[in-house]
Amino acid sequence: MPPPPQSIAGKVGRFFSFAAARDRCFSRRFQAAGLRPVSIQLPDSAHPVSVQLPDSADPVTTVHMWVPARPPRNPLVLLHGFGASATWQWYPYLRPLIAAGFDPIVPDLVFFGNSTTRLPDRSDTFQARSIKTALEAIGVTKFGLVGVSYGGFVGYRMAAMYPDAVERVTLVCAGVCLEEKDLAEGLFPVAGVDEAAALLVPRRPEEVRRLVRLTFVRPPIIMPSCFLWDYIKYRTSDKIIKYRRGNIKAPLD
Repeated sequence: MPPPPQSIAGKVGRFFSFAAARDRCFSRRFQAAGLRPVSIQLPDSAHPVSVQLPDSADPVTTVHMWVPARPPRNPLVLLHGFGASATWQWYPYLRPLIAAGFDPIVPDLVFFGNSTTRLPDRSDTFQARSIKTALEAIGVTKFGLVGVSYGGFVGYRMAAMYPDAVERVTLVCAGVCLEEKDLAEGLFPVAGVDEAAALLVPRRPEEVRRLVRLTFVRPPIIMPSCFLWDYIKYRTSDKIIKYRRGNIKAPLD
C-alpha cells in the first residue's frame, strides 16, 4: 500500500493533528466527568503458561482504562467498537450514565488506544480474560456490561466465561451469531471475512468514506481527505493494522 501523498497528509501531520487534538479533548471530558486513567500490567499468571516470549523489559500485556476516582458502587463496564477507543466511543454517554446512578469503567481493548500485548492471541476469549483480570486488579469483581459492535463480541464472551461476575449485559449492534456464510448471503455488503477485515481497518480516505457510508445512519456530507489521512496516520500503523485484522477474523474462526 503506497504512503499518503506528502501534499495532503505530510503537511497536515507536520504542523497539527486534528485527531490528536480531538483525542485530548475527549480525555479532558473523561476527567471532567470524574474519571481517571490507569494502566494495569497483567500478571504472568493471567496468560497461558505454554506461551514463550523473547526477553523484554516491556510488560506482556497492559490494559489501559478509565475508572472512577472513588471505588465504584454500581460499576458498568463499557466496551468500545472496532473503529474507536474508550474515549472516542463513550465520551457522549458518560454524564447521562453517571446521572442514572452508574459508575462507568471504560477500558481500551487490547490493540486499541493504550492497551497492548506481546502475545500472539487475537481471540475474543483473550480480550475477555484480559479485561476481567484488569477489573480484578482494581477490586471490581461484579459489574454490568455494555458492548458495542466488536466490544459486543468481547462482552458476550465475558458473560459466558464469567457468569458470576457479569450481572447484566447489553449488546449493541454486535453480530455475535454471525457466520461467514451470512456474509456470502449478503447480510453485510462484502465478499467475505478478508474484505470485511480490510473494510474495518481502512488505510486510505476512500476506504474510510465507504466504511462511514455503510455504518452511519446519517453519514457526514463532506469528509475532506486531509482530515481522513490525519486520522489514519494517528490511529493506525502497519503493525496495528495486522493485529486488528486478526481481531476481526478470530471470532469467526
